[in-house]
Amino acid sequence: MDFNHTQKVVDLMDRLNAFMDEHIYPNEEAYREHFKTTDNLWKSPPLMDELKEKAKNAGLWNLFLPESAHGAGLTNLEYAPLAEIMGRVFFASEVFNCNAPDTGNMEVIDRYGSEAQKEQWLKPLLNGEIRSCFSMTEPRVASSDATNIESPIVLDGDEYVINGRKWWSSGAMNEACKIIIFMGKTDPENPNRHKQQSMILVPMDTKGIEIIRPLSVFGYIDQPFGHAEINFDNVRVPKDNIILGEGRGFEIAQGRLGPGRIHHCMRLIGMAKRALEMMCARAENRIAFGRPLSKQGSVRESIALSASEIEQARLLTLMTADKMDRHGNKEASDLISMIKVVGPRMACEVIDRAIQIHGAGGVSGDYFLAEAYAGARTLRLADGPDEVHLASLAKKILKQKEMIDAGRV
Repeated sequence: MDFNHTQKVVDLMDRLNAFMDEHIYPNEEAYREHFKTTDNLWKSPPLMDELKEKAKNAGLWNLFLPESAHGAGLTNLEYAPLAEIMGRVFFASEVFNCNAPDTGNMEVIDRYGSEAQKEQWLKPLLNGEIRSCFSMTEPRVASSDATNIESPIVLDGDEYVINGRKWWSSGAMNEACKIIIFMGKTDPENPNRHKQQSMILVPMDTKGIEIIRPLSVFGYIDQPFGHAEINFDNVRVPKDNIILGEGRGFEIAQGRLGPGRIHHCMRLIGMAKRALEMMCARAENRIAFGRPLSKQGSVRESIALSASEIEQARLLTLMTADKMDRHGNKEASDLISMIKVVGPRMACEVIDRAIQIHGAGGVSGDYFLAEAYAGARTLRLADGPDEVHLASLAKKILKQKEMIDAGRV
């Protein structure tokens, strides 16, 4: 693969970095301060609308959609350095309409939705007028195995009736969240466990939907988005809200999660790179035992290891993105599993070292490091825990070895 970015991508990186310098970094503190004074934690600050309008005017909008007329015409490989830049600030992705889970939901509707579904839901999502959430994980079952999902979706005349309890529905607390992509079972008796599930569009204001509570991660509630626990009690939606058809939910999930997983890893590289920069600045400026921390061997080792691990993860991310572009998400599933394990673990290690070098300040709210660690640690579970990806990857590697031994490769 060619490691040189095209001129188009270089230009976008320059424009994106300039936008970050002018509009994002100077507003980080104002964004955080808003939630210390507002009575409504689940509404984005007015600042966000202003920044979104500037991003649209700057032509930095919907950069994430590959193979779609609705995106910026970028491949996964081309998008990677842009997502890395956005990952340096928690709220930056939303400014450019490249935030999860909306990106994955938009890809689902764009790839698998009907024309009516696209008109009703994809269009306002692409315009940044509304937000969305994805309800898959359930508290009663190990949802890392999607075939365990229990929530029933039952056809009753011209409507589907939905029941169940979901949690970790990211973004559901936000006032702008208007649509849920819900995964449940339409055919629980199907002998093929991968044909039992379906995905369906559920408007947030439908009768029978109850937000139980926002969930926290290490004490952070991730305002204004939130991760909600939701109860669905005889929720009725038109049968036309089913996506792609009954029994296609697992198939859609696999198509959705591939890009989503690598997008997280792209952003984590930016987050880890910023933590490394903070680590270096702290090491140079902090005096301990009569000399800068940067003179301590252990601190130098932390800096060198962190830089090496970031570069390793970046190369694997680019390699994965390239394979996705060339051969499709399914063929790249081995590399997607690798980077999904490597990326969050790398970020956790780098951020943890930065926290250590910042001392007690590192675990406080004075720096972005504690919140960054919470986010990175969560991603070792989100979109499949490490153990599931490692097991899947090992299975593929062993199968390949069997084929080699049999002379078929």
